[in-house]
Amino acid sequence: MSIDQDVTATTEEFPEVAQRYRRELLAHCYRMTGSVYEAEDLVQETYLRAWRAYEGFEGRSSVRTWLYRIATNVCLTNLEGKDRRPLPTGLGTVVSRPGDELVEESEIPWLEPVPDTAVMVTERDSIRLAFVAALQHLPARQRAVLILRDVLRWKAAEVAEALGTSTAAVNSALQRAHAQLAAKGLSEDSVVPDLDPRQQDLLDRYVDAFWRKDIDAIVGMLTADAVWEMPPYTAWYRGAETIGRLIDGQCPGGVHDMVMLPTSANGQPAFGLYMRTARGNFVPFHLQVLTTDGERVSHVGAFFDTRLFATFGLPPSLPAR
Repeated sequence: MSIDQDVTATTEEFPEVAQRYRRELLAHCYRMTGSVYEAEDLVQETYLRAWRAYEGFEGRSSVRTWLYRIATNVCLTNLEGKDRRPLPTGLGTVVSRPGDELVEESEIPWLEPVPDTAVMVTERDSIRLAFVAALQHLPARQRAVLILRDVLRWKAAEVAEALGTSTAAVNSALQRAHAQLAAKGLSEDSVVPDLDPRQQDLLDRYVDAFWRKDIDAIVGMLTADAVWEMPPYTAWYRGAETIGRLIDGQCPGGVHDMVMLPTSANGQPAFGLYMRTARGNFVPFHLQVLTTDGERVSHVGAFFDTRLFATFGLPPSLPAR
């Protein structure tokens, strides 16, 4: 059955037809919530509601559009009364110094990365970490309008029908969303094309520099105004030299203590960093998501939620070497 034929899917065919949209619906719910784990739960809730309502589905739209409508409203209900999910740079605090005491805030619902293997997107920039972080600054309904209009390219009338509002209200919400993001200097991050040999060499040298804990080499691969942030710690750092001093002074690993395995998150290069234990093996420490300008690393999000290793399909430990 083709996608164009999914309007006439029978009740028996519905699970198979709906399943083909799971990865793009996960991306949609992730953009709305900023959490890969909440997104997974909300996709499940979307399918449950859709299954219960499918006998009344009249086929005035495709199953795909109908599922997006349900998912959007499931997300809006879930977001009621909840705080947005920030990165440390979104807390409004000043840049930190590398010698400052690290403050952990586990009560803050931090933004989380999402594995590329779990989602399907037409445009990679719509899932970039910087863009999803920018979305979290918007009220939930403005966020929904911007995603449906700018990312999914729905018409204003279609968005209005999905959200139970007017076309004028949708257009007004979109204008306010654009204005708020512009006022904060936030936008979709530019997307670097698929890695070429030079960029892959940068990543290989980056991994090797952490293995050797070569601070000078790490600093040399960062842009002058690079940013490093690492939830659940509230501090964030700007500048290659500052980040180098942070890694040198605060990172517990020494030479040959840090192994990095490659993965990808939010359409960006990512690495699971494993730390050597006293027994010689390596255990999860944090997941780094990198933004590059093609020649250097301009942003590192180091996520210390070690549940992410399993979510990204990374092993729970590595043998001694």
